[in-house]
Amino acid sequence: MTSPVVSDCDLPGLAFMPRVWSVDWNNYRAALFDLDGVLTPTTEIHMAAWAQLFNDFLLVLGVAEPYTDDDYFAYVDGKPRYEGVASFLASRGIDLPVGAASDPPTADTIAGLGNRKNVYFNQVLASDGIKPFPGSVRLIEALAARELPMAVVSSSRNAEAVLDAAGIAGYFDAVVDGVVSRELELAGKPQPAGFLHAARALGVDPAEAVVVEDALSGVQAGRAGGFGLVVGVDRGAGREALLDAGADLVVEDCEELLP
Repeated sequence: MTSPVVSDCDLPGLAFMPRVWSVDWNNYRAALFDLDGVLTPTTEIHMAAWAQLFNDFLLVLGVAEPYTDDDYFAYVDGKPRYEGVASFLASRGIDLPVGAASDPPTADTIAGLGNRKNVYFNQVLASDGIKPFPGSVRLIEALAARELPMAVVSSSRNAEAVLDAAGIAGYFDAVVDGVVSRELELAGKPQPAGFLHAARALGVDPAEAVVVEDALSGVQAGRAGGFGLVVGVDRGAGREALLDAGADLVVEDCEELLP
């Protein structure tokens, strides 16, 4: 196994051209994708649902400092839902009981708030649907043509529904989502347990697989798992932040990774 093969190709005299990353997919035996923000623009739906949840809750508590997109990237992005709730509330010094997964969405517990957020998310998904990123579709189609095994590793418990709604479920040999992680007691990102489980499901060593992530916690998970190549997709987290988290390279769209 060679070291990660990527190159930043500058074309002389064509300063206006974007950088072209070259990944030698012959060096890898599998690709593991995050879902939200990598394959589908569900991040926008998630961000709207989180904003509605937290700002409504802060208003009830009389907390003046609102929830912002910066809070999403710092405390919520890529984490299991209840951990995201707990992380943000801790940042505001708010202490709530943990509760249980069976708590109703009306409960003022960490689990209850997480379930409330899921209600908001599913309402938007059902009414508006979801289309995958065109560049991501081109990449998974190209990898499927090479018969490269692929998996989705997501903290979302809605991953199967989103993949079906986006029409891309059939490309993936394994889906390790929030439901699977809960059943198998896999630690969430930034721990690498989900990615490692997906690699085992595909029958490959982590060093032979590529992780494609847009969340800082997901990039950290890929790096902690010893994966052969960790790609950061910058959908708002920031190039330098993704590199600092452990990405080997950062792209703006998955199409840049085409063979």
